[in-house]
Amino acid sequence: MYGAAGPPARSASAPAVRSLRRPPPPATGVSFMNNQKQQKPTLSGQRFKTRKRDEKERFDPTQFQDCIIQGLTETGTDLEAVAKFLDASGAKLDYRRYAETLFDILVAGGMLAPGGTLADDMMRTDVCVFAAQEDLETMQAFAQVFNKLIRRYKYLEKGFEDEVKKLLLFLKGFSESERNKLAMLTGVLLANGTLNASILNSLYNENLVKEGVSAAFAVKLFKSWINEKDINAVAASLRKVSMDNRLMELFPANKQSVEHFTKYFTEAGLKELSEYVRNQQTIGARKELQKELQEQMSRGDPFKDIILYVKEEMKKNNIPEPVVIGIVWSSVMSTVEWNKKEELVAEQAIKHLKQYSPLLAAFTTQGQSELTLLLKIQEYCYDNIHFMKAFQKIVVLFYKAEVLSEEPILKWYKDAHVAKGKSVFLEQMKKFVEWLKNAEEESESEAEEGD
Repeated sequence: MYGAAGPPARSASAPAVRSLRRPPPPATGVSFMNNQKQQKPTLSGQRFKTRKRDEKERFDPTQFQDCIIQGLTETGTDLEAVAKFLDASGAKLDYRRYAETLFDILVAGGMLAPGGTLADDMMRTDVCVFAAQEDLETMQAFAQVFNKLIRRYKYLEKGFEDEVKKLLLFLKGFSESERNKLAMLTGVLLANGTLNASILNSLYNENLVKEGVSAAFAVKLFKSWINEKDINAVAASLRKVSMDNRLMELFPANKQSVEHFTKYFTEAGLKELSEYVRNQQTIGARKELQKELQEQMSRGDPFKDIILYVKEEMKKNNIPEPVVIGIVWSSVMSTVEWNKKEELVAEQAIKHLKQYSPLLAAFTTQGQSELTLLLKIQEYCYDNIHFMKAFQKIVVLFYKAEVLSEEPILKWYKDAHVAKGKSVFLEQMKKFVEWLKNAEEESESEAEEGD
């Protein structure tokens, strides 16, 4: 309390105390909060310069074509010079953008219109596949040009594959000579791995197949392909892209038979291709036979019906009996879940095989079929370790059931067995084989005495 007189007067020498309160905002008629966010000034009608690299370049294949054709004309027919020109031009010209135009020119001499025709008003060159000589050596040289170009500019690989697929669809628009050259070139490129065998899908075009163009083209293609490699390499390439079972589609549906295919390609000088397709069809038929056989067994169909079905398939697909007995054996053994205990599996096997012995006996009417069955049993018992001690019991069972006879068993024992488990199985069979030999000798003696 300061008393009635109030607070003491400030000394003139005492410093002034500054107020801690902010002064009020100036009165401008606009609220202070609105002034916090002032609008940025805008310029209407301002034009911005577009950078050159942002402009989209106009697609102009004609100008690209003129550059390529001019360069090819200067190189002439020297394909080494052509390869060097193409290599150098890739640094100046946009191959990535104009890949289709580039390959059109190298194959046909100019840009192709839909259907495979060359436009009349466009520049052309004779330095191309279609204008070259129609022989394999020339096409091999052209293949080297494509190989070098694609190795140098790896990004052209996909574009080249698309180009060949397109060219195959255009086959009707080309002359017979042009088709032959393209076929030989394609075969060489398939052989050296520049092209993938999936491009052959284009040959299954309905119109090309119907008019026989696909089959005729395939003859020239496979001849050059096999000439560069062999049928095994060709088969491996076809299998890789699941084309190995589709070759008969080169013919119309009413001619898609093994007989027609083999006749056509054998007469064209491609016997190895004919044999390959025949084998493929047989393999397919065998797989289908085994699948159906297992289904019939699982359903419990009567043996007489199963035997009738198998014999019809044998005749229809020309499958020999020794092959069939292997299929029947595999099917019989796959219908059971075998015991994991070695001492029990032999008993289970004998019971199961005794039931199926009439079915097996129906397809061991030849000595070779019996020998095949013996080898299948040997391999099965070796591959499935729980069956190692069951081999002799199975053979004796089949002998008693007249599935196997003396001569094939003795031949197997002497020299027809395989290496798998040889010592174990020969030891198991030793006493039985001695018994067979003695029985055979006694029979011969009795026959002589009877005479």
